[in-house]
Amino acid sequence: MAKLTKKQKEAASKIEKNKLYSLKDASSLLKTVASAKFDESVDIAVRLGVDPRKANQMVRGVVTLPHGTGKDTKVLALVTPDKEAEAKAAGADYVGLDDYLQKIKDGWTDVDVIITMPAIMGKLGPLGRVLGPRGLMPNPKTGTVTMEIGKAVAEVKAGKIDFKVDKTGIVHAGIGRISFGAEQIVDNAHEIIQTLIKLKPTAAKGAYIKSIHLSSTMSPAIALDPKAV
Repeated sequence: MAKLTKKQKEAASKIEKNKLYSLKDASSLLKTVASAKFDESVDIAVRLGVDPRKANQMVRGVVTLPHGTGKDTKVLALVTPDKEAEAKAAGADYVGLDDYLQKIKDGWTDVDVIITMPAIMGKLGPLGRVLGPRGLMPNPKTGTVTMEIGKAVAEVKAGKIDFKVDKTGIVHAGIGRISFGAEQIVDNAHEIIQTLIKLKPTAAKGAYIKSIHLSSTMSPAIALDPKAV
């Protein structure tokens, strides 16, 4: 086990062991325990009472955070020429098709989200080995395969994120920056938690939201009371 630094020990001492905090208190506390010299990412981890191995218990969705992510999301729009102007006007960082497909084939993946059109998906199939492991493969379920390119780009730039339960039953998501106000963190966390609740599979039995933890890049995790969110 790695030895804790002086700052990490000090941060940990401010968090009561075995205490479940309300979302409001946890958000305020998180801002006091974060001590890095950079603008740390604020992350949420929600353990769900589902078995991700079963297709009818898979939880996946999208959510638009009220205050955005605090991150400049790099968007690549793989579109036909007639859609290029629309993508650029909406704020896409990279716009094109064949040149970028070749760059991806050569290993380039310096983007956060790829948005494309249904007709282009056939060309992306062979690139699944590059895009899949990085979570970059466009998917109609997350709104990244669409004819409404401008709308999709604008939503991602404004703070729309997609999430998926991992094989251990946990949903991880970045929901802001430590420079956000405590209320902004509360709003963003509340939005994704409520979205997860709406997505509860009918096949899931027993407690659905098992635990919730809030943390920043360098801080210890703060346990939330699932009943107080």
